Amino acid sequence: MTTRAATVTWTRANARRIERQGLSAPLPSSPADAVAAMLAAHAQVRSAAELSVGLRLTGGTRADVHTALWTDRTLIRTYGPRGTVHLLPAAELPMWTGALSAVPTGAGPFPEDVRMSPGQTEEVLAAIGDALTGAELTIDELSDAVVARTGPWAGERVMPAFQELWPRWRQVMHLAGHRGVLCFAPDRGRKVTFTNPGATALDGPAALAGLVRRYLHAYGPATPAHFANWLAAPKSWAVSVFAELAGDGAIEEVAYESGGTAWLVAGDTGFPAGPARGVRLLPYFDAFAIASRPRERLFSGAAYERALARGQAGNFPVLLIDGTVTGVWHQRRSGRRIAVTVEPLSPLTAVQLRELEEQVERVGAVLEGTAELTVGKVTVGPHA
Repeated sequence: MTTRAATVTWTRANARRIERQGLSAPLPSSPADAVAAMLAAHAQVRSAAELSVGLRLTGGTRADVHTALWTDRTLIRTYGPRGTVHLLPAAELPMWTGALSAVPTGAGPFPEDVRMSPGQTEEVLAAIGDALTGAELTIDELSDAVVARTGPWAGERVMPAFQELWPRWRQVMHLAGHRGVLCFAPDRGRKVTFTNPGATALDGPAALAGLVRRYLHAYGPATPAHFANWLAAPKSWAVSVFAELAGDGAIEEVAYESGGTAWLVAGDTGFPAGPARGVRLLPYFDAFAIASRPRERLFSGAAYERALARGQAGNFPVLLIDGTVTGVWHQRRSGRRIAVTVEPLSPLTAVQLRELEEQVERVGAVLEGTAELTVGKVTVGPHA
């Protein structure tokens, strides 16, 4: 049941986001549909991505995510928002590549003698796409192929990374993902491999319009600044994108209790009548925890200090009670046994404890193990 409101409270906005993401009740759909509901699933930590997706599905497990990635190919693992590794629905890859390719990029974080010129960048991107077409290559094989197609300059080890130096060309790997010429392929033993997904990007303006609508559907009401932060894009650019869409009547402005004015997809103004209810466990870098704004409302009180890393969301798995972060948790696996430690920031009621036990059991089912709950202090620090 929904009602319409000209002024949207944070409580109602939060309840709608939770409902649309399958966090109020699991979605009776596929892994690709669950990822689409989140818009994208952060996948730098693979088990966390599997858990993010599986927890949103009725009876979903990590095996379902593997099947969607490597058998059905309805999911793609590639570089998405903020240049980080994400799962994206394969059907939406043309929109993503068109939109991400249209986001302005700066000079990059590297010194001038490390950076590549625009011409060199395009040469490397073409080489990556050519080398990966119809092939699955490890990073070393791809490096050899890129250098062979460009020149020794691309292979010079000048790029600082993880206490070593990588070849110069690797600074544009995320850009290759954004252009749709690179994505992850199945591992070869312990080695990661890459391939060319063969995506044909949508026209930039159309793709951007589609991405903004999808973003506002999942996380609205939101401001251009929220969108820019989520995408790691210039705020001024996001303001101009929203202004153009508003001029076309594609999005509409509403009064937002926690952020002044904000935007929704035109006509998409229905909200749940009541607040979010229930206990949920969200893993590292869960899309809901990262994208929901204002962050200080989701991470209220003590949660802002305990569950964030210098204001950054995602570095801790979080306990969500009635739509608000109220603790952190951690899981450690040994064979099929999964030891889950949950640290609430306030005492749990008997009902909340029972729901937490059910959530822990669900975590075990998604990860295809047996989970055991301990309520106590989480001593593990934030993920890097």
